[in-house]
Amino acid sequence: MSVRMPGAVLALLFCIPLGFADAAIAAPMHGQFLPPDDAGLRQGEPEQQQLLQVTEYSVVLGNQRQSNQQPIPITTPSLLRLKGKPLNKGAQISQVVISFDAEGKSLKKPAYDEKTRVLSLYYPQAAYLQLLDLLRNGTVYVQFLTYGNGHIWADLHTGAVRAR
Repeated sequence: MSVRMPGAVLALLFCIPLGFADAAIAAPMHGQFLPPDDAGLRQGEPEQQQLLQVTEYSVVLGNQRQSNQQPIPITTPSLLRLKGKPLNKGAQISQVVISFDAEGKSLKKPAYDEKTRVLSLYYPQAAYLQLLDLLRNGTVYVQFLTYGNGHIWADLHTGAVRAR
């Protein structure tokens, strides 16, 4: 290796615009899978990131009656339980529970419980088949981010997949 090589690398680093260098440093792991932040909600670095690579999942289709009193309807909750391994530094997540709402009108916000290390996500029932398809067809990651301004982001995504 030439003595000039370190100088060339240093010169190249000075050519990178400062904003670009800051963005590359501040971006969370798997940040490339986040959608554009058109509303400017992701301000600064995330305060917390939990990133899990899913290694197994189970489907639970329940049937419950919440009381003996009449007329209490019988409900049939459905959920996906995901388990895997945390990927990023400081991540403690061990499990994700995805609950589905039949109407999908008033979904709860994503919530991570540090004590149990469980992330709870809520999706409309219409997304059930999409999520199951995602889990059946390759490696899936679950990401949870919180920001200082109160913004919360959670998603399931695949890694980059080569087109055939």
